[in-house]
Amino acid sequence: MTTDSIVNLDPTVHSPVRLAVLSILMAVAEADFAYLKEATQTTDGNLSTHLAKLEEKGLIRVRKSFKGKKPRTSCVVTEKGRRAFAEYVKAMEGVLHPKE
Repeated sequence: MTTDSIVNLDPTVHSPVRLAVLSILMAVAEADFAYLKEATQTTDGNLSTHLAKLEEKGLIRVRKSFKGKKPRTSCVVTEKGRRAFAEYVKAMEGVLHPKE
């Protein structure tokens, strides 16, 4: 493993909660806040912060709506997010299986 391999990991994606969110969103069309919260085992505030960071970087799109009188937040991965995730996986493969 080289230092360069580690440095090439996208810090936005590398965060455990953000990586988990992106991993989930890569597998589903859309996920709501409650599902993501349960799946990542994080708090409302922590998840909100991570979702905001992913949205700020253009990796996900957050939609806010109402279901009846209850607010509903759902997330989808963007094309930029798909590319970032694929690049992250490729970089991780370089860390795990460096060319010698």
